[in-house]
Amino acid sequence: MRPKLLLICAAMATVFGATEARAHCEIPCGIYGDDLRFATLDEDITTIAKSVDMIVKLSADPATNANQITRWVLNKEKHADHIREIVTQYFMTQRVKLPDMSDAGAVESYKNQLAMLHKMLVYAMKSKQNTDKAHTDVLHDTVHEFKAAYTKK
Repeated sequence: MRPKLLLICAAMATVFGATEARAHCEIPCGIYGDDLRFATLDEDITTIAKSVDMIVKLSADPATNANQITRWVLNKEKHADHIREIVTQYFMTQRVKLPDMSDAGAVESYKNQLAMLHKMLVYAMKSKQNTDKAHTDVLHDTVHEFKAAYTKK
């Protein structure tokens, strides 16, 4: 009887206690979807760019469009946060491995990848702060630069 009760409690905690989905688990499970993460990053960046366009367009008449502007700003911020979550929770903590410090090539590759991941975090933040699409462009280019370096390993 007791194991059944524990199972029911665990199921209820899972259903009712879950408030957000993470980019990936930290068990480690060994099941990774790098292509999915890169596709998701591209989708998030495209959504941020569209949000920027809509914010700028709707800002021509802010009194009439205040609610829609707010929704687009929140949407833009949500997708920027999602990028930061994938970069930190998936790539930095799970996929980019600490190098053997005696291997100069591995150390250099590691530093290069960390620099690109940090740049993604900075430009995701900058994309939240304003409507300058130059930040979104840099973010896009950096994701693709990182993907090329990451998949070359």
